[in-house]
Amino acid sequence: MQFVAEVGAASERSVAYVGGLAQLFWKSLRLLFLSPLKRSRLLQRAVHQAMAAGVGALPITSLITFFVGVIIALQGAYQLQHLGAIQLVASLVSISITRELGPLITAIVVIGRSGSAFAAEIATMRVTEELDALETMALDPVAFLVVPKFLAMAVMMPCLAVWSDFMGVLGGCVFGVVSGSFTFGSYVIATRDALVAHDITTGIVKALVFGLIITAVGCQEGFSTGAGAEEVGRSTTSAVVISILLVIVIDLVFTTLFYLARGTA
Repeated sequence: MQFVAEVGAASERSVAYVGGLAQLFWKSLRLLFLSPLKRSRLLQRAVHQAMAAGVGALPITSLITFFVGVIIALQGAYQLQHLGAIQLVASLVSISITRELGPLITAIVVIGRSGSAFAAEIATMRVTEELDALETMALDPVAFLVVPKFLAMAVMMPCLAVWSDFMGVLGGCVFGVVSGSFTFGSYVIATRDALVAHDITTGIVKALVFGLIITAVGCQEGFSTGAGAEEVGRSTTSAVVISILLVIVIDLVFTTLFYLARGTA
C-alpha cells in the first residue's frame, strides 16, 4: 500500500507541475498583448535573449550535428553496403536528421546552455530579492523576465533546428564524397529526392514546442527556488533534468502522432 501511495503522490506532483508550466505559459501569452511594458522595451529584451540563446548556440550546435551526420552515414554505410544499397545513405541521413535528430540535438544543446541559464538567472534574483524589488516597482516579473524569453525561443529554436538539419546533411555529404560513393551533386540530388516538405515541417514544429518547454521549465524552476545559494544549484540541475525528460516525452508523442497521421493519410 505504501508503494501505491508513493506512486499516487508522485503522479499528483507531476500533474501539478505540468499545470504550473501551463499556467506560466498562458500568463506569459496574455502579458505579451496586455503587458504594461513598452513594446520597444519588450522587443529589445527579446532580441537580447535571442542573441544569447540562439546565435550563441550556433557554433556548438553546428559542430555536434555535423559530426552526428557523419556518424549516421558511417553506421548506415557499414550495414547498407552488405545489401548493395549504399546509395540509400543519403536518404537515411537526411530523413533521420530532419525528422528526429536535428530538433532533438538542438533542444539538448539549448537546454544545457539556455535552459540552465534561465533557471540560474531567475533563481539568483529570487535569492537576492530582486524579484521582490521588481514587484515593488510595479513590474510583473513574468512580463519583465519570462515573456522576452518565450518570444526569443519561439523564434530561434525553429531557426536553429533548420540550421542543424543543414549541418547534419552536410556531414553525411562529406562522408559520401570522401568515401567515393557519391559526388557532391549526386548526394544533393539523392537528398532532395528523399525529403518531402512534411519531413522538414515536422522538425520545425517539434523545435518550436521544445523551445516553449525549455523556457517554461527553466523559468518555473527559477521562480520556485528556495532561500540560499545551494537552492540556485538545485534549481539549475532540476531545470536541465526535467527539460530533457519532457523534451523526450513530447518528442515521442509528436513522432507517434505524425506516424499515425501519415499512416491514415
